[in-house]
Amino acid sequence: MDRSPERLRPLVEADHPQLSVRRQCELLGLSRSSLYYQPAAETAENLRLMRLIDQEYTAHPFLGSRRLTQWLIQQGEGVNRKRVQRLMRLMGLEAIYPKPKLSTARAGHRIYPYLLRNVSIQRPDQVWSTDITYVPLASGFMYLAAILDWYSRYVIAWRLSNTLDGSFCLDMLEEALSRGRPEVFNTDQGVQFTAQAWTGRLEKAGVAVSMDGRGRCLDNVFVERLWRTVKYEDLYLWGYEGVPQLEQGLGQYFPYYNEERLHQALEYRTPASVYWQGRAGGRSAG
Repeated sequence: MDRSPERLRPLVEADHPQLSVRRQCELLGLSRSSLYYQPAAETAENLRLMRLIDQEYTAHPFLGSRRLTQWLIQQGEGVNRKRVQRLMRLMGLEAIYPKPKLSTARAGHRIYPYLLRNVSIQRPDQVWSTDITYVPLASGFMYLAAILDWYSRYVIAWRLSNTLDGSFCLDMLEEALSRGRPEVFNTDQGVQFTAQAWTGRLEKAGVAVSMDGRGRCLDNVFVERLWRTVKYEDLYLWGYEGVPQLEQGLGQYFPYYNEERLHQALEYRTPASVYWQGRAGGRSAG
């Protein structure tokens, strides 16, 4: 049986009142995002510019709107800084360098202290972190979030969304917590991660919440490196047409990244081997 999202979707959309849509998707092996999500839309010209911005930013994440504008002009693009700033906001991009304010939290939400200053990362599940990145598609774009274990670079969970609201991040967090629990969870001060629903869920699980502060421009460097790897080794290589193809492709890439891809920083071991061996060693020591 062809189990592609395109062929399975009509089965889910059929009338099965005795089963929820969630359960139908589970039985068919189809993610609900493939059923409902359409890529976020923009004009073809802006999508082309956003792809160029994304590729240059991925290679040089310290570039801000001013220098990206000049780079685009040098490529022959007729753009001004105001347009580049708008597209970068839409993409959720911000240059990585020390500046007066990093990601802005929603008013009234608590900002947690940074807990990892001078901390040595020595074991799996000591520190997790997460971030969101822009994903170009042929006719639109999506956002990708992932939760990464700092010690092993193992991707605990990931999610796609066509908006930047925090619900897809919470779904991802629930999946990650069903598999383990970190001692500390570090994020930036974006609205998805300063929301009470996010921080409250971590505190309920007994996880210490850590947030990047002023001048802490490289605190999420492990996730930034993950995005660069995923984009160069998968997203840019395949140029996915739509959400089902994107989800299917990432569904194949992340297991490869975790279980087969050798990391120089891990002495040419895989994230999965480092993560699970470290957890097994911790249980034995306990």
